[in-house]
Amino acid sequence: MQPAAVVTGAASGIGRELARCAALEGAAVVLVDCSQDGLADLAAELGKAGAQAHTVLVDLVNKDAGQRLENALTELGLYCDILVNCAGFGVFGEAMQADRQFQLELIDVNVRALTEMSLRFVPGMVERGRGRILNVGSITGYVPGPNMAAYHASKAYVRSFTAALGAELAGTGVSVTCLAPGIVVSPFFLHTGFNKTRLAKLMPRSTAREAATAGWRALQNGKSEVMPGPWNRLIIAACGLVPHALLLRLIATLQRPDR
Repeated sequence: MQPAAVVTGAASGIGRELARCAALEGAAVVLVDCSQDGLADLAAELGKAGAQAHTVLVDLVNKDAGQRLENALTELGLYCDILVNCAGFGVFGEAMQADRQFQLELIDVNVRALTEMSLRFVPGMVERGRGRILNVGSITGYVPGPNMAAYHASKAYVRSFTAALGAELAGTGVSVTCLAPGIVVSPFFLHTGFNKTRLAKLMPRSTAREAATAGWRALQNGKSEVMPGPWNRLIIAACGLVPHALLLRLIATLQRPDR
């Protein structure tokens, strides 16, 4: 069995860039997503660059996704040495008006699948005395988000779960890192509708490559958390100084489509 970097959400955006970072390390890369076209293109690109890249087509909404991924790794003769939980999506709009099923599926992918993947592969990492996990969160995990309530809540979970799991694994040789980027120009950003809000127009932006590079560097250094960009850190610090009720009203106002 050979070590591999497993990257979920690898077909586009930050996940795609993180897969490229992993490929540069020379280990096998397992690309996981529900988009075959995106995976095939990336696998071909990495293969031409000399990397060993495999694709696993699986929808993390499905409850058996973790087992299917583990079975695929076994068939490939690989084990998970680095786990990158990047798969996720957002639902924009007031919670009571937005599609209920989409919001529940958001929790399945952003929360349940991330948790299952971590818990599924951590025991093997601890037994081997080495391993790294990178969970992709967001600065939205620091504040509640009216008009994207489930998404903000899911990223708050990612941040909390990552910190707690990392503390539990201290001294085992396994590190857990949370990447908390701000607004990243990516298909995710364009498809949710958030890009049309006043908040999106006011916030600083970065590229998927910049976010991925910062996250991968933090993963390699065993950091517990990284928030790329000084402006993002300043904004979150400022949010902590604003009374909670006022902050909620402000976000609710800014996080609406700017008509």
